[in-house]
Amino acid sequence: MKPVWIVDDDRSIRWVFEKALTRESIAFRCFSSAAEALTALQAEVPQVLVSDIRMPGPSGLELLQTVKAQHPALPVIVMTAYSDLESAVAAFQGGAYEYLPKPFDVDQAVDLIRRAIDESQRETGATEPIEDTPEILGQAPAMQEVFRAIGRLAQSSATVLITGESGSGKELVARALHRHSARASKPFVAINTAAMPKDLLESELFGHERGAFTGAQVQRRGRFEQAEGGTLFLDEIGDMAPDLQTRLLRVLSDGHFYRVGGHQQIKANVRVIAATHQHLEARVREGAFREDLFHRLNVIRIRLPSMRERREDIPLLTRHFLTRSAAQLGVDAKRLSEEALGYISRLDFPGNVRQLENLCHWITVMAPGQVVDVADLPAEFRETSATPGAADWIAALEHEVEQRLGRGETGILDVLGRQFEKSLIERALIRTGGRRIEAASLLGMGRNTITRKIQELGVEDPSAA
Repeated sequence: MKPVWIVDDDRSIRWVFEKALTRESIAFRCFSSAAEALTALQAEVPQVLVSDIRMPGPSGLELLQTVKAQHPALPVIVMTAYSDLESAVAAFQGGAYEYLPKPFDVDQAVDLIRRAIDESQRETGATEPIEDTPEILGQAPAMQEVFRAIGRLAQSSATVLITGESGSGKELVARALHRHSARASKPFVAINTAAMPKDLLESELFGHERGAFTGAQVQRRGRFEQAEGGTLFLDEIGDMAPDLQTRLLRVLSDGHFYRVGGHQQIKANVRVIAATHQHLEARVREGAFREDLFHRLNVIRIRLPSMRERREDIPLLTRHFLTRSAAQLGVDAKRLSEEALGYISRLDFPGNVRQLENLCHWITVMAPGQVVDVADLPAEFRETSATPGAADWIAALEHEVEQRLGRGETGILDVLGRQFEKSLIERALIRTGGRRIEAASLLGMGRNTITRKIQELGVEDPSAA
């Protein structure tokens, strides 16, 4: 991978990035001025460019303009201590990937650089083997329904709405829909509609003409034009501003749009896939989302299950993420002990697949041994391990039911019900020292009932020992 370039006249900022990127094993080069970077650009191109805006000599915005003119697909992150809207607008309208105000959190900055690296690699992905693009993993029945939907939509250009909790993999599904469609040879363009202000998003989606507003020094193609013939993925569509919803509705209705400040109608040959973690019907009732746009987007809906609904996939996903993290870092893959794997399979994972992936990356970097036990997991994942609560045993029960259903078993209620009753009676008898009347009272059943169930269920009576 090519290095990340850091351009800043502040030596302390360069030092912070040097330490952070070294720790993350990300190759980099540092420059103290835009002029130095422009000279180096004549001989090589970085993977990602991170530049300050205000520096002696050429500014970061001038550097951005030159870089985007020569290498339009290169992600550029601009940073400045002057956190004003004018700088942000100028940066985005100049083609910046993201805007980073100082002071910034180092971990967030590194995470942003990683996302920009991913974006850069996707842009050049046409020259990479198709096998390098990860497919969606899952054996749970709920995921099989998702796979079937992708298969049915393979030759369709219908608009698709993907719903599901944050981190459940909505963009992966969108990419799979594109990859298996007739548009696979054309661009896949993704944008998070909740990640930028309305004015910037409008220009980002539809482009703008030169002179359309202050700072618009060149004409810019928007995401609709970039995705021509391919697929445009609109993530977090539920957060889109009302007037932009109107513009999007027009494109979906008649297939045409105008650049910001433009007068020439442009035809859009783009398949739109939208995604949201929100309940759009509720947003419509609240008046926060246009009903007519909802119906335009909701042609075909794919619902992604949460990790709580596909616990049987956790071992498969864990092995995949541990292997991938190890390959990225150039180390041997670690594995979880049976106890640790069973433990994390019972967790809820509110962050879903993304949270599990982050956990596996943490394990690869931080866990001391090659075989990882429960005690080696991060503290936040072990907080409930000493005193399991209601959610833990319910999760375990749900996991057991899913496993049995997956094996095609029948009579599950009777089998698990008998085991449940047997466990209750045994624990109550242990608590009362084998005194059946007291145990029956604790459980809320009669003396004759507990005696009969002890015989029927084969309960071990501690008083008979």
